[in-house]
Amino acid sequence: MNLPVAPAARRAGFTALLALAAGILLVFLVLPLVALFTQAPLGELPHLLSEPVLQEILAVTLRTNLIANAFIILLGTPTAYLLATRHFPGRALLITLVELPLVLPPAVAGIGLLAAFSAGGLLGTPLQEAGIGIPFTQWAVVMAITFVASPFYVRQAIASFEAVDPRLPDAARTLGAGPARTFLRVSLPLAAGGLVAGWVLAFARGVGEFGATIMFAGNIPGVTQTLTLGIYEELDSNFDLSLAIGVLLVILSAAVLLAYKMISSWRSISTSTSPFRPSRSLPR
Repeated sequence: MNLPVAPAARRAGFTALLALAAGILLVFLVLPLVALFTQAPLGELPHLLSEPVLQEILAVTLRTNLIANAFIILLGTPTAYLLATRHFPGRALLITLVELPLVLPPAVAGIGLLAAFSAGGLLGTPLQEAGIGIPFTQWAVVMAITFVASPFYVRQAIASFEAVDPRLPDAARTLGAGPARTFLRVSLPLAAGGLVAGWVLAFARGVGEFGATIMFAGNIPGVTQTLTLGIYEELDSNFDLSLAIGVLLVILSAAVLLAYKMISSWRSISTSTSPFRPSRSLPR
C-alpha cells in the first residue's frame, strides 16, 4: 500500500528543486565574473589603466557616448511625450519601430547603417557629393550608439509620461498654461525620475556597444576604438590590458545597475506617497 507523501515533504522537495536550479544558474552567471577578477592582475591595474592606449580608448568612448546621449535625450524626450500623450492611427506601429532595435542583432544594425550611409547606400551618394563621409569616423560611432541605445531611453520615457496623472496637465491648461509650458513645468518634472532611469540604461547600452560599431565605424585606434573594441583589439597582444578593461566595464556596469535600481526604488516611493495618487477608499 502506497502512502501519500506528506504536504510538507512535497513542499521541501519542490523547494530543493528550485534551489538547485537557482544555484546552477547563479554559479554559471557569477563564475565568469569571479574568473575575471581572479585572473586580472589587480596589483597592476592602476598601471594598466594609465597606459596611453587605454587613455585614447577612454577618450573616444566618453566623447562619442556623450554626443550620442545628447541626441538621445534631445530627440527621444519629445518623441516619447508625443507617443505617450497622443493617440492616432499608426501609433502602435511607430512604437514598434522605435523598439525594434532592442531585438535586432547588432550585426543587422551595423549592416543597416552601412546600407543607409555608406558610399552607394540609400543616402550615401548624396552625402558623398556634399563632401560628407560618415562610415569609419567618430560620427559613425555616435550614430551606432544612438541607434542601439535610444530605444532603451524612449521606451522608459513613454512609460514615465504615461504614468503622470493626467489631471495635473489638465489643471495646468485650465489655469492658462500652453502646451509647451505644461510640458516643461508639469509633465517633464513629474516624469524626471523615469527619464533618468531610462537614460542610465541607454548609457550602459551605449558603452557596451560592439557589433554595430565595428561594422559601421571600424576599429581604428584613437578614432573609433571604444572600450569594448579595445578588449577585442588587445586580446592577443596584451591580454592583461584586456582583463583590466573588462574589470573596468564590470565595475561601471555594476554602478549603472545600482543607480538604476536606486532611481526605480525612489520613483516607487515617490509614487506611493504622492498626494495626487488616487485613494482606494474613494467612493466610485
